[in-house]
Amino acid sequence: MATAAKERRLPPALPLATLIGRELRAGGSERPTLRYGHAGFAKRGEDYFLVKPDCLRVPDDPSSAFSVFAVFDGHNGVSAAVYSKEHLLEHVMSALPPDIGRDDWLQALPRALVAGFVKADIDFQRKGEVSGTTATLVVIDGFTVTVASVGDSRCILDTQGGELQLLTVDHRLEENAEERERVTASGGEVGRLNLFGGQEVGPLRCWPGGLCLSRSIGDMDVGEFIVPIPHVKQVKLSNVGGRLIIASDGIWDALSNEAAAQACRGLPAELAAKLVVKQALKTSGLKDDTTCVVVDIIPSDHLTSPQLSPKKNQNKLKSLFRRRSHSSVGKLGGKSASFGSVEELFEEGSAMLEERLGRNLSLKAASPPFRCAICQVDHEAFEGLMTDNGGGFCSSPYAPWGGPYLCLECRKKKDAMEGKRSSQSTACR
Repeated sequence: MATAAKERRLPPALPLATLIGRELRAGGSERPTLRYGHAGFAKRGEDYFLVKPDCLRVPDDPSSAFSVFAVFDGHNGVSAAVYSKEHLLEHVMSALPPDIGRDDWLQALPRALVAGFVKADIDFQRKGEVSGTTATLVVIDGFTVTVASVGDSRCILDTQGGELQLLTVDHRLEENAEERERVTASGGEVGRLNLFGGQEVGPLRCWPGGLCLSRSIGDMDVGEFIVPIPHVKQVKLSNVGGRLIIASDGIWDALSNEAAAQACRGLPAELAAKLVVKQALKTSGLKDDTTCVVVDIIPSDHLTSPQLSPKKNQNKLKSLFRRRSHSSVGKLGGKSASFGSVEELFEEGSAMLEERLGRNLSLKAASPPFRCAICQVDHEAFEGLMTDNGGGFCSSPYAPWGGPYLCLECRKKKDAMEGKRSSQSTACR
């Protein structure tokens, strides 16, 4: 699994700064306009969504604007979904270094998303509640889209060039063999519900707990090998724009990616979201909560201008997402690649924190206090666990760790997720 993860982390074809600079030199617009809409029907009332189009990297600086959209599909109660809606973004932002430029901020974002998801899981589990939630969080900065997800909510990208790309990976034990192997290697058991008489029914689940997902936020009753570490993918759209469809599994259990995209092509975002939900209900009925958020990333030259009447402008907007009889499906590749109007910048789905946080993370390591890479709390020397760098600090009863500094609680969380628990006593050297 580690080898496969490393193979996926090939460098991008072109640096992000190069792509942005190329667009500006070509006269393209670096800042598109977003149009968005959402719709849904509740069966259990456990779906939540987040729409924040007016975030700022730098306070009071409109040029640093970015937008965030998310879908949370709760289970075993709403607490985890509500907590994630209210706090997940805050945890992600706290893990980003201050006072850095836009390019560096975007490059640091995938790692911050990992830290933020783990922090949200740790904080929510302190509450002692047993609910859990999927989370699909989308950050849009200009034409750069970064998606982090755990569970089986999904985000797809539909582009003017005819490509349809899946930007997330479903963490369902039934379909994801790699995740089944990881869960069992970490100490969980995977199997179907066993009825009286030995008959097995339903999808593959993780025991204890019986969860059919391998990644989520919360779910403290099913063991820490159900991890909150997200799959992250970052892409750069060209100045033709694109449409994002973010939805819970109530949509995707009823509709394929292509069917969802086809259901709303040629329609503005708000109506598009309603049509996707309507088509899902028409296909399979209301079997689960259904939530859909549609976001159109529209170049400035497609917006209203004095030369365009409202009707003509509407037609031009529709042409971005017109109905097509054929659409190629962009597969999740093992390398960075260009798909016509989309450039892949980053993709990683490993559940190993050392691979996700990296060994070269900038630390306040010259002298105390040391800042935990996950919880972002400063600790004096010997308050927590240090990186195994031969610096003579107090060692840990857990496995050697070559990554950035983690405090005691976050280090325990990391080792528990990887099935590395130890009863050895702590020794100083």
